[in-house]
Amino acid sequence: MREVTFLEAIRAALWEEMERDPNVFLIGEDIGRMGGAFGVTEGFYERFGPDRVVDAPISETAIIATCVGAAAAGKRGVAEMQFIDFISYGFDQVVNVAGTYLYRSGGKTPIPIVVRGPSGGYVGGSLYHSQQFEAWFFHTPGVKVVQPAFPDDAYGLMKAAIRDNNPVVFYEHKFLYRRIKGHIPDAHEDYIVKLGSARIRRYGEDITVITYGAMVHFALEAAQHLEKEGISLEVIDLRTIKPLDMNTILESVRKTSKVLIVYEAPKTGGVGAEISARITEQAFEWLDAPIMRVAAKDAFVPFAEPLEKFVLPSVEDIVFTARELAAY
Repeated sequence: MREVTFLEAIRAALWEEMERDPNVFLIGEDIGRMGGAFGVTEGFYERFGPDRVVDAPISETAIIATCVGAAAAGKRGVAEMQFIDFISYGFDQVVNVAGTYLYRSGGKTPIPIVVRGPSGGYVGGSLYHSQQFEAWFFHTPGVKVVQPAFPDDAYGLMKAAIRDNNPVVFYEHKFLYRRIKGHIPDAHEDYIVKLGSARIRRYGEDITVITYGAMVHFALEAAQHLEKEGISLEVIDLRTIKPLDMNTILESVRKTSKVLIVYEAPKTGGVGAEISARITEQAFEWLDAPIMRVAAKDAFVPFAEPLEKFVLPSVEDIVFTARELAAY
C-alpha cells in the first residue's frame, strides 16, 4: 500500500492507465511541460511524449472534441479542464456529441472519454473557480458522473472511468487535493472501484445522510459532534452520482426512516432533489419525517471568505438540520 494525497491518487491512476494502455492519452491546457495548473500531470510529458500528453490551446470545446473524435477511432482520451467550471465552453461536445454518439451510431461506436478537473469551493476561488454543477450532467442521458471523497476511491474510480466505454465527467474537489491523505494499492494490483456503487462511510441508526465529494468529510465531522448528543448518523458516500446506487440508499432509509441529503451545489434543482423524489416514490412507507436537504444557497460563490462561508454549506448547517430531523 502507498500513502498518497487525493491529488497523488488521481495522478497515480492516470500514470498507470497510460502505462497499461497505449490508446490512453491526455489533453488539456498546460498539462505538458508545466504539468498542469495543480501538478497532476507533472512528469507525464517527459515519460509519454507530446503525442500522448497534448498541450492544447485555451478552447475547452476543441479539447473535448478532440477526445470525441479520437474515441470514435479507438483511442481513450482524458481531457483536463484547468477548472471544471470551464467545461461550460465544451458543454455541447459532452451533451450533444459524446453523450448521444453511441445511440446515434446504433450502438456501434462507443465514446470512451473522461472529462476531469478541479471543482468546488472553500478555497477563495470566487465564482468562476468554485462551482459545483454536476446536476447539468446528472440530467443528461449517455453520460456518467463521478465525484470521489477519498484517495482510494479517486484512484479506483479514475481507472474505472478511463476503461468505461461511456463519456464520464469526473469531478475532483480541489479542497481535498492536498488536505486528504489515504492508502492506495501498489501499482501491480489492478484496483478498480466499480462505477455506480456507493459506500457507507459511517454506520448509524437514526438518520441516513446521503452525500458526495467534499461534503462527505463535512458529514462525517457533523456525525462526530452529534454522536455526543446521542444522535447517530449513517453517512453514505455516493462516489458515483450517475449511475446512482439506489439499493444502498434504500436499504439505509428502511433502517433509519429519516433522510438528510447534503450537496455543495445550489439547492434548487440539485442532485438531492432527484434522490429525494426517488426515495419518496420507492420508500415512502418507511419515512418517519420529511426528507431534508443541506446545500448551497441559490447564489454564486463570492470571493470574500465570510460571504463564501455564508453561501456554501457548513458542518454547522448539517448539525443544525440533523437536530431538527432527529426531533421531528
